[in-house]
Formats: sequence, C-alpha cells, structure tokens
Amino acid sequence: MPADYEKQSYWHDRFASETAFEWYTSSAAFLNALGPLLDKFPRDAGILHLGSGTSDLHNHLRERGFVNVTNIDYEPLALQRGQQLERNRFGDVRTRYLVADATQLDPKDTYQIAIDKGMADAIACGGTEAVVATAESIRRCLDPDGVWVCLSYSASRFGLKAVQSLFDVQVLSRVPTPKSKPTNPDIFHFCYLLRPRQGVA
Repeated sequence: MPADYEKQSYWHDRFASETAFEWYTSSAAFLNALGPLLDKFPRDAGILHLGSGTSDLHNHLRERGFVNVTNIDYEPLALQRGQQLERNRFGDVRTRYLVADATQLDPKDTYQIAIDKGMADAIACGGTEAVVATAESIRRCLDPDGVWVCLSYSASRFGLKAVQSLFDVQVLSRVPTPKSKPTNPDIFHFCYLLRPRQGVA
C-alpha cells in the first residue's frame, strides 16, 4: 500500500527522526534547471516554499541571494528541521517559517514565486478535490505576474480542467531520474510552470 502522504500524522511520525531528505532530485540540480526563470526576478522577490519538509531548498535559494523566503509546512516538526538546516549552513536564520496548510493559505500574504518539490504529489494522495483546493489557494496568494513551479513525478498532474481554468500550465523541463543500469528505461520527473490566468480572481 502507498504511504499516507496526504495525512499530517504520517509526516509527524516521519519528521520525528528524519532531519534531511530531498524528493526526486537535489535542490542544487532543481534550482540549476530553474536558473533562467529565477534570474528574471529581483533578489527581494517574495518566495513561497511549499511543503518545505526537511529539504534544504531554502538554503540554496538563500545562497543565490533570495532571502525573502517563507517556508511553509503543516507539520511543525518540519519547520524545526528547516530552521536547523539553515542555522547549520549559515550560522543564523533569515528566512521565514510558518505552519500552514497549502490548501487553505491566507490570501493576505502574496508572493511572486511559489515553488514546491513534490508537495503537489503528496497532496494528490488525498484526491482531486485536494489538488484543486491547493491550486485555488496558491492562486489567491500569487501576484498576477507571479509563477508557481512544481516538480512532480506525474505527466498529468495538472490536467484537471479546474486547475487549468486558474493557471496556464506548461512543462518547463523534464528531469531524468538516475539509472542503476545503463540499460534501464528513461524515467523523468516533470518540472511544471504555472502562470495565473488573467482575469481570474
């Protein structure tokens, strides 16, 4: 049976012992692929790091000069791990940490970039309604000219009409997964770029 990725209890139990883990690819490789996109934004751009978990993505963003980063997760232990990762790397904590549910974000906070590395896949374990709720929630928090970047294992993660009514969806790149043998088939993760549709509240 698949893990209960949509349940907070799963992540609480996992983060009780896990201090660092990267989904799909390293943060360095992910941000290298996003380099041309990130270069279009000022270094003080507001960035929402969705489902931060025990990833060091926020550290790599900070190394690139982005410090206006809000790391959110609905499991408080994840934020403790994230703060420790940042403190270990830089000696202090400058990015923001917030307990929040990505399906119910507070629209008073707005961002130019939302970024997640596998969060949408975890939420999708709760069904299509959860995916749509997440898209609606993120859309309300994005600037009109903002972007949502998502790394997913699914070639059809955002094929829902309800999501496409909110965002223009494109595959920015395909990220190859490591092979244990050269003869193994090519398997990719998909880096999605979602831009808010204009005129959609």
